[in-house]
Amino acid sequence: MRGDRVARVLTEVFAPAVLAAVLPLVVAVHAASTAAKGLGWGLLAATFCSLLPYGMILRGVRRGQLSDRHIGERAQRTGPLLFGLGSVLAGLALLVVTGAPRELLALIVASFAGGAVATGVNHFWKSSVHAGVAAGSSVVLVLIFGPALLVTAVGVAAVGWSRVRLGDHTVAQVLVGTAIGAVIAGVVFGLAR
Repeated sequence: MRGDRVARVLTEVFAPAVLAAVLPLVVAVHAASTAAKGLGWGLLAATFCSLLPYGMILRGVRRGQLSDRHIGERAQRTGPLLFGLGSVLAGLALLVVTGAPRELLALIVASFAGGAVATGVNHFWKSSVHAGVAAGSSVVLVLIFGPALLVTAVGVAAVGWSRVRLGDHTVAQVLVGTAIGAVIAGVVFGLAR
């Protein structure tokens, strides 16, 4: 069905690994004194916040330890989420040591906080990490670039719809994931920047 194809594309294009790779680049280039410095810090952040954790997930899928790259089975989520949190902390430490801009550090702290809450919730119940990362990304973009980027909320809704349409989450799981991402990003990023 066409709706399923659209949902699959939205799920892939706005997957947590994609957003966790792109958002640090946007924030770093915006916050740095030069685009080149921002690109360097953004790539460093993307490596630890997205590429390494996603690489570990792909390795788990290839070895048959994880069901799929979106980790559809809740019981399989804790290990990859904890690995991701450790990777984010290591990246944060490197960013601090290299003098990364405060806004980028605030983003990574907010990412860690959102990931920690999502990990805690997912230990007992399956909330949507896709929706959480999309909502958190939207909030950060609005806080940095202003209310014109409220339009990104349409993307958050589309991601939520896609997760429900594909049968990967219930509406409640999407709403909880969205709330976690938006509130944590708003509070932590807002205070840390």
